[in-house]
This record gives sequence, structure tokens and C-alpha cells, in this order.
Amino acid sequence: MPFPDAFYRWRPHPWHGLDAGEDAPDIVNAYIEITPYDPVKYETDKKTGYLMVDRPQRASSLQPSLYGFIPRTYCGKRTASLMGQEGLKGDKDPLDICVFSERPITRADILLHARVLGGLPMIDDGEADDKIIAVLATDNIWGEARELDDLPHVLIERLDHYFKTYKMLPGKECTVKIGEAYGREHALKVVKASMEDYQERYGE
Repeated sequence: MPFPDAFYRWRPHPWHGLDAGEDAPDIVNAYIEITPYDPVKYETDKKTGYLMVDRPQRASSLQPSLYGFIPRTYCGKRTASLMGQEGLKGDKDPLDICVFSERPITRADILLHARVLGGLPMIDDGEADDKIIAVLATDNIWGEARELDDLPHVLIERLDHYFKTYKMLPGKECTVKIGEAYGREHALKVVKASMEDYQERYGE
């Protein structure tokens, strides 16, 4: 039996085979790798596109939101330049996104539509590694949010604390630095820059 034209005979790679979304950078597709409070860190294997176990979380600090990345984005020179630090390079990964949902979503390896509200300017081991903050676009509670200030500040504090502590290991210096959270206007620039970085690095 022949496959219909629109049928994906092989699963598309979540980074390269999907797109950032028709309404990006405002509303983006987000591929979710980790669900809230999961004690294991998963990461997409860049070669196969499958989720792999990166490591069990050593510390008690756990991700307070859905966490993943925006397809067909790349943290390169344009994205890094928005940090305002001369000579800073991007981490060469897709742009990370943290998505809040009022209803618990307990499955990873899913795709959802997220509305961009802001972000955290993070530098990890000397490389730009922004964390975009968003909400589930169709959420009954957070779906009306349009700016970062529409979210309770404690949610941003929890994200900030998580990323400042999730790589802490006894006897090792933490290489993560996070600046003050930025709002929607700057976040849209970051998403757009990462989409342009992707086009330069990988093309269509």
C-alpha cells in the first residue's frame, strides 16, 4: 500500500525535521524533553533525534517547568551578540525553552505550541545559552499572558534557582551565570536571531 503524500514514513528529527512554527517568534513549536520535577535529565541525541538519558539529577533542585527546545533554531553569533558581551559565542545547540502549563503534562517527547513571554540570559561555561520563558498557548490559566510580568514572579525565581544549581557538583566550580530576566520584546529578538543562525548554519 503506498504512503499518502503527507505521511511521514520516517519520524522527522525534532531539531531539523520540524519547524519553529508559522507564528514564530511570537508563538513557537516547542519540543519537550523534560517534564516538571523529573529527577532525570534527558537530552535529544543530535544524530538520531531520540531522547537519551543524559544523567540523573544529583542535586535536589528539579526543573519547575516543561523544558525543551525550539526546532530549527541555533545559538550562534547572532544569538550570542544579544548578550552584549564582546567575543561571546553561542553554545551551538538549539534554543532552549521553558514552558509553564496550569494542568500537569507528564509526558516528554511531545510537541506543543508555546507563547513567548521572556527569558533568562544564561552563560554556561563561557557560552551563551539563553532560556526562553513561555506558556502553553492554549492554557486555560496562563494562555492569556502576554508579558513576563503576567506570571507570578516566584515562577521566574524557581527557574533562576534551578539553572543556577542544576550543575553544581561537590568540589567543582559552577560555570553557570544568569543575568536579570528579560521581557517579551527582547525574547522575540533572541528567538528570531536563533532562527537566522540556524538558516546560516544549516540552510533550509
